[in-house]
Amino acid sequence: MLEIRGLHHAWGVTEVLRDVSLHLHAGELLALVGPSGCGKTTLLHLAAGLLPLQTGSIRRAVARPAMLFQQPRLLPWQRTIDNIGIGLRAQGVPRASARERARALGHELGLDDRALHAYPHELSGGMQSRAALARALLLEPALLLLDEPFSALDVGLRAQLHTLLLDHVQRRRTAVLLITHDLMEAVRLADSVLVMAPTPGRLVYRQPVAGPALARDDVAVHRLAAELLAVPVLRQAFDLPPLEPACLPA
Repeated sequence: MLEIRGLHHAWGVTEVLRDVSLHLHAGELLALVGPSGCGKTTLLHLAAGLLPLQTGSIRRAVARPAMLFQQPRLLPWQRTIDNIGIGLRAQGVPRASARERARALGHELGLDDRALHAYPHELSGGMQSRAALARALLLEPALLLLDEPFSALDVGLRAQLHTLLLDHVQRRRTAVLLITHDLMEAVRLADSVLVMAPTPGRLVYRQPVAGPALARDDVAVHRLAAELLAVPVLRQAFDLPPLEPACLPA
């Protein structure tokens, strides 16, 4: 679904990304973690085709992947149901059909008819996030790019949207590249976790995560996150002090 090779990028004289390469396959969820300012979002925007490529190559199996940003970015003058269906409308789907499909998916993601006919400012933050997720999933994308879309949500709502996302990935074989700074979120959702170090941004570590994501309980997630947090190269990337030998996981 996505192949990146030898990617370099700079803003003026400032090198942002250096020699980044990764592969993402159908049905795979890859989480990219790293400290703020290490180039994660720049990498995602390049993968989406939102920035011009400078050096390296990016190959996508689809011309236009779906993308979910940090903010819901709903159109304030459109009702929720029309915000969800806007991608279908852009593809030429009639309004009635787009609304019918948006309503069905909205219900599946916990948005009732009252929420679907409200304007974005009338929705809670959680409902806005559900609508943004529905807007992306309604297009049934083969490739989904996520830029920390759950970072502002409370723990309960985040868990609900995690489950909805994983269920969709499993059923549709969607390939997902998730940008996050949350190790717990990364090991809860991902098949593999990639660690990016800063100045310039570069990939320094890859950790496969065993077992299906939907089967991971809180105990397993905490254990996996603790193991990842003990990896020296990750601690260096996040500018954390080395662990004392007694603190290392058994």
